[in-house]
Amino acid sequence: MKTSHLILTGASVLALCLGGAALAQTRSNVSDQPIGYGADTGELTNTAVSLRGRAEITQGDTRLRANAIQGVRDASGGLTRIEATGEVYYVTPNETIRGDRATYTVSNATVVVTGDVILTQGQNVLTGASLSYNVDTGEARVAGGTAANGGRVRGVFYPEGAN
Repeated sequence: MKTSHLILTGASVLALCLGGAALAQTRSNVSDQPIGYGADTGELTNTAVSLRGRAEITQGDTRLRANAIQGVRDASGGLTRIEATGEVYYVTPNETIRGDRATYTVSNATVVVTGDVILTQGQNVLTGASLSYNVDTGEARVAGGTAANGGRVRGVFYPEGAN
């Protein structure tokens, strides 16, 4: 199977739509923010956290939501790796990423979403089989399409003012 790749940054997608005005904006380091979590039911041990039912992880103004979330904790109790499954959504103030599974590695500030991935930013849409998203820079790398779209990465970008 041939794999397609597309690399975008949150700023470049916006720049396509706003004529470059977004490049002047700076992003705060989301990964430096505390991580909060909640769910209908949960279990916390010295080495892990398990959340089920409307499971949610928040960090700064971003949110990872799924049917279930498993987290690995370090010796100080902080989360180092988070795995989300079932109806996964990663939401920032500017983007929404949907998929079947997601893994957030805190040390490199990267969320990898897989399974019929859809990235939306306003009216702009990008689809593929997997997406790697840096929570601090907004850079997104989309790879491989799904069988439904012929194995290709696909997208629609609207110019500023288009309806």
